[in-house]
Amino acid sequence: MTSYELALLLAKALDSKKGQDIKVLKTQDLTTLCDYFVLCTATSNTQIKAMSDACEETAEKEGETAHHIEGHRGGTWLLMDFSSVVVHVFTDEARKFYDLERLWGDAQAVDLTQVLQPE
Repeated sequence: MTSYELALLLAKALDSKKGQDIKVLKTQDLTTLCDYFVLCTATSNTQIKAMSDACEETAEKEGETAHHIEGHRGGTWLLMDFSSVVVHVFTDEARKFYDLERLWGDAQAVDLTQVLQPE
């Protein structure tokens, strides 16, 4: 599975748990950290946990594993590191505070219109 395919798969997993404002940013030309960021907003800690579980289960079905997870025991920001793809799930306040879209403003946004369910 390519990093692009994994990023889309994880975006779908977040969407299946009603994630809001899901974005995939292509970072591979900007950093060696990862190829893609997947960003999402959650409305509660319960939803963050459900999204974490959905991403892990979906990835494992494809033979992928999160190598590191931060923030899944409560908090305002969940980070899941799949090596080539890093998933960030925030509360609305945390997303505005950290503003990764601005920080990684040179990253190319991936079109998700064919991937996510219409709102």
